[in-house]
Amino acid sequence: MFVINCKNYPVDALKIRKIAEGASKRFDVKVAIAPQQAALAYLARGSSIPVLAQHVDNKEQGGSTGYIVPETLKELGVRGSLLNHSEHRIPQSDIVSLVRRLDGLGMVSIVCVGTPRELAKYAILTEPTYFAIEPPELIGTGRAVSKQKPRVISSAADILEASGSRSELLCGAGIVTGEDVAAAVSLRAVGILVASGVIKATDVKKKVYELAGALARNR
Repeated sequence: MFVINCKNYPVDALKIRKIAEGASKRFDVKVAIAPQQAALAYLARGSSIPVLAQHVDNKEQGGSTGYIVPETLKELGVRGSLLNHSEHRIPQSDIVSLVRRLDGLGMVSIVCVGTPRELAKYAILTEPTYFAIEPPELIGTGRAVSKQKPRVISSAADILEASGSRSELLCGAGIVTGEDVAAAVSLRAVGILVASGVIKATDVKKKVYELAGALARNR
């Protein structure tokens, strides 16, 4: 899994989605895009790759003005959501409830954690599709966690294995090169969560293809 998080950067998310679709087809890897929230319905329409929300709210359908709920995302063709990103933390109870709701709708859940200790806490409470380990101090730095703090990834993998969880591990924070991807996979991550490494690249297509190709070669 290769997730591209557009955050709220002023980018053409449709162009990036089309690039991601091409990379997914060429390298036979799963690539997903998490566009700006306002673009979700537009990006999900006709997409051949999963479109994910950057966040979803633990509110009910009906009288919950201004919130985005899992059931509405499902109706729009959105395939799942990030939860608890370091830039949008949510309460523990919401994480557990939202993973359950997304799973019940057949949707992908990606719970972001900053440390192996945090992952261990949530692995006892819930079983998302993926946990994404992202030390917040490395996000957006261009210094890959897979090289700067490899033990963070291997420890997270050990915790998931020991817990018997079916959740798989993604790695984020500072991933910018194919070598970073290869290092992450060697530490037992099954994929990557990338934002500025793609969004701020001089040649976005070249960068997406580099990272997707590295996943394909090292899986």
